Amino acid sequence: MATTAQAKKTTARQTNKQPKTTSSVYLFKGVDKKGNKIEGEIDGMSPAIIKAQLLKQGIRANQVKKKPKPLFGSGGKKIKPSDIAVFSRQMATMMKAGVPLVQSFEIVADGLDNPNVRKLVMEIREDVAAGGGFASALRKHPKYFDDLFCNLVEAGEQSGALETMLDRIATYKEKTEALKAKIKKALTYPIAVIVVAIVVTGILLVKVVPQFAETFSSFGADLPAFTLFVLNLSELAQNHWFKILLGVAAFVFLFKEAKKRFESVGYAVDRYILKVPVVGNILYLSVMARFARTLSTTFAAGVPLIDALTSVAGAAGNRIYRDAIIKIREDVSTGIQLNTAIRAQKMFPTLLIQMASIGEESGALDEMLEKVAVYYEEAVDNQVDSLTSLLEPMIMAVLGILVGGLMIAMYMPIFQIGQVV
Repeated sequence: MATTAQAKKTTARQTNKQPKTTSSVYLFKGVDKKGNKIEGEIDGMSPAIIKAQLLKQGIRANQVKKKPKPLFGSGGKKIKPSDIAVFSRQMATMMKAGVPLVQSFEIVADGLDNPNVRKLVMEIREDVAAGGGFASALRKHPKYFDDLFCNLVEAGEQSGALETMLDRIATYKEKTEALKAKIKKALTYPIAVIVVAIVVTGILLVKVVPQFAETFSSFGADLPAFTLFVLNLSELAQNHWFKILLGVAAFVFLFKEAKKRFESVGYAVDRYILKVPVVGNILYLSVMARFARTLSTTFAAGVPLIDALTSVAGAAGNRIYRDAIIKIREDVSTGIQLNTAIRAQKMFPTLLIQMASIGEESGALDEMLEKVAVYYEEAVDNQVDSLTSLLEPMIMAVLGILVGGLMIAMYMPIFQIGQVV
């Protein structure tokens, strides 16, 4: 009996040590029932299983081999948050249509263009098909599915309303990504203007100004101070352009790393950027929209308010407001009403506080916060449009000052000679 028990334990240990089989993409060549040559690619566990699958489809495979990985890069596009939003919407649609969960993964995966997203969906499908929960399968991929996403899915599984929860998640992800796109649009435009201005100035300093310098060397007269400054700047750019580019790249890299690694740097950046004219207001409105949207979604899903505020703090997108939301959660946990806790922070607008108060009194907090989210999302959209209109004349002014200033510096000696003659 003891020997049998030991054998069972040994077998169990060996079973646990077996690596988990995952599907891969295979290339196949074969013929169908009519003798026509067919080739393509298919996901599967092994060549033998793939041959059996193809045989069921009436295809006799002559060659099955694993698809080689590209020499450079991981192959395919990166998985973006927008891809996760699309996946959420498609899963919600499948579940609403009554398609079983495992089969929904297969249908969604077949319709995806990004092979990396397809592989991710199939890995989740395998975990669920093996008897695991949807939320537990998602938690194995924290890079793409945050705690908020997983918690909402888990709430849907426990309540038996997974299709409804997936629809709410899909709406939340779509709204969040749309808001992020607006913020990127607002920030990308001025950055692009600065980059273009620097590039144009650099080209003039390296290519155009030296031509004038050769002409000025034959004048035999003192040059204006502004012209001498531009000539010295041109000489610096010609001799050290590589060092300048390397220094700028190093500064950007170190700044990003410092913001990521040191909380004090991140706090300083988040605090300062809120004070930047126009752009700071856009970021402030986006934080308010994200706060209302996340809290509305989690509270409507049946998540307790304290737990919902934890998710909201993680999705704030700004360290200053993240800490403020954590303090709100602490106040609410002591029995203080939500609107009172929000008002105590003195960082949130009156509209949000009043709507939260009305929602608590009427028992429709999620609906009131949904209206607040829509209002601030529209406000962000309007602010971005206003910023775009404001920057268009500013672009012309900045480029005009840079290019015009260089040209004036180059022609000032010529004007002076003309006046002497």
